[in-house]
Amino acid sequence: MKQQNRKIKFGAIKYTVLSVLWGIMMSSNADQNKFLLIADPQILAIPIIDNHERMIDLKNQHEIAYGPSPEIPNNTDYTKLRKIVYEKLAQAQALLPQGLHFRLYEGYRSLQLQEMLFDTRYAKIKTQHPSWSHQQLFHETTKLVSPVVNLDSSKNIPPHSTGGAIDVYLINKKGEAVDMGIHPKDWMNDLHGTLSLTNSNVISKEAKRYRHIMSNILRQVGFVNYPTEYWHWSYGDRYWAYYHHKPHAIYSSYTATENK
Repeated sequence: MKQQNRKIKFGAIKYTVLSVLWGIMMSSNADQNKFLLIADPQILAIPIIDNHERMIDLKNQHEIAYGPSPEIPNNTDYTKLRKIVYEKLAQAQALLPQGLHFRLYEGYRSLQLQEMLFDTRYAKIKTQHPSWSHQQLFHETTKLVSPVVNLDSSKNIPPHSTGGAIDVYLINKKGEAVDMGIHPKDWMNDLHGTLSLTNSNVISKEAKRYRHIMSNILRQVGFVNYPTEYWHWSYGDRYWAYYHHKPHAIYSSYTATENK
């Protein structure tokens, strides 16, 4: 019995140590900006071969919760996800601790809306840093918004336009958002991006705990996080392909491949 207790205690200590080391490593990466930004040339170099997978609209199911239309009123498409993305999110939800659920903030996003958000964020940063060059402003903007047109004027495929990206957060059994440091809807107000970082050091212990729970489970089912946004996860896009060492992404912009 003593030997068994010793094993259990050692296992718990080992898990705690690994969790702490993981947190330190990821925080260091975030702080030093060692991860690749969404418009990094290494990400953009990943080829895309769309598999023409259909979309699932969360409005037609009752498993995954979703919030009101984000960013603009009467956006009817934000609840759409690629079929495998929906299935993986449902799989992840089944792994959450009792009493917790996912709520989708945004899935599919049109190129027009994406461009509007990028331009708005760019203008906001320019107001804060009027002396910055276009390259500096562009780089800073891509920390929280993917461009539609790259710095070299080539066309980009933003993750949300593929149906492979999701912005999600956790809610309790009452349907209330738990403390995750900042709600996704407030991202534009995070001027320095410090609250939005997945491994932010300026949020509460409770918020860190909820982020850790969400991150572990979403990674477990195959999603990849964009480290500047704790809520942004993707599957099948270029960012996913890069970090999973895939030869190509499997989702292109949905409007470019399918009739909606």
